[in-house]
Amino acid sequence: MSTTRFAVDTMLGRLATWLRLIGQDATYGSHLGGRSLIRHARAERRTILTRDHRVPRLASGLAVIFISSDDFREQLRQVIHACALDPFAALFARCIACNTPVVAVLKAAVANQVPPYVFATQEHFARCPRCLRVYWPGTHCDRVREQLQQMGYQPPAVG
Repeated sequence: MSTTRFAVDTMLGRLATWLRLIGQDATYGSHLGGRSLIRHARAERRTILTRDHRVPRLASGLAVIFISSDDFREQLRQVIHACALDPFAALFARCIACNTPVVAVLKAAVANQVPPYVFATQEHFARCPRCLRVYWPGTHCDRVREQLQQMGYQPPAVG
């Protein structure tokens, strides 16, 4: 898995979410634009992802990927290619809300935190230790995998 850490410009929220979905460390927020994005990336040694034409000129000495497309799928493809990422290596390993790595938890630990149907039908859960959001392998996981496959990426063969 890549050790690249990303600082994502405020105008690339969907890309930030998808990077987190594929397990990448991607900081993002309304406070990360222009010079504040550059300061943040410099302080945390992150690669900047931006659509702001000024940022590459101002970010001397930092790794910057200028995102060329408006489409999140093309944006994700560009980053995966530029950084040689495996989009299946760490799927769903980070909280999409706050970027913290999630940890597996026992089913009993989330009994009062998930809908009754989910509790009755799912066996595996993970929780974000920072914001306490709970995750489980629902149909959204299948949709993410399908989207990645539609983008031309294949999961590793099981065998």
